[in-house]
Amino acid sequence: MKPARAIIADDEDLPRAELRRMLADAWPALQVVAECEHGPAAIEAIDAQQPDIAFLDIRMPGRSGLDVARAASGRCHVVFTTAYDSHAVEAFDAGALDYLLKPVRADRLAQAVARLQQRLQAQAEAPVLDGLVERLAARIKPPEAARLRWISASVGDTIKMFSIDEVLFFQSDEKYTRVVTAADEAHVRKPLKEIAEGLDGEVFWQVHRGVIVRAAAIARAQRDDLGRITLHLKGHAEKLAVSQAYGWRFRPM
Repeated sequence: MKPARAIIADDEDLPRAELRRMLADAWPALQVVAECEHGPAAIEAIDAQQPDIAFLDIRMPGRSGLDVARAASGRCHVVFTTAYDSHAVEAFDAGALDYLLKPVRADRLAQAVARLQQRLQAQAEAPVLDGLVERLAARIKPPEAARLRWISASVGDTIKMFSIDEVLFFQSDEKYTRVVTAADEAHVRKPLKEIAEGLDGEVFWQVHRGVIVRAAAIARAQRDDLGRITLHLKGHAEKLAVSQAYGWRFRPM
């Protein structure tokens, strides 16, 4: 029997590296053939590598782990890694999916590995996940009330209130996040990742590890001779670089 092959998809470097280390201990024969920082890269890796297993973080920029699971349905076994409590995903214990709560425990990983090995040894077909994924999506979907409506930010000695509807983009700035509108800007003592959790992913797009921009504020995306993409905004002179990891957003339709 050929060694099992897997991909790991997580937008955070440390959890991704830690899972790979733990898998090396729990399943030395497992070949990790790709590590992915976001959903589109994970889908591409599944297409290119045809792994037996995909370890997917549920929350990833671009396309979530749920989106990747839909694309992987019937093609590989899926294990979700998630910070959601077990109530949200407990139904998978007896089902076709498995999950690992972050931080991942060695004993829980050993259980998941044993299940995967049994399925692979039995040559069980990768399950069709569509219905299960939709039910999970319904259970963990953040309530509308959780969306950010206002940002309180410091401007000198003053605290200003910005409506989310005013914001053009957010940008990481060391320990702060820079909030930029057409007429003003300020800093908040909150990391960009935490702000992103309260934003509508259809309205605000992550275009760089440190930048989230309002999609409607983008006037055009310009690609240079080296393939690097720069965004020009409506009503604002500042230009924003798009990292290679998020260039998929600006491919011609």
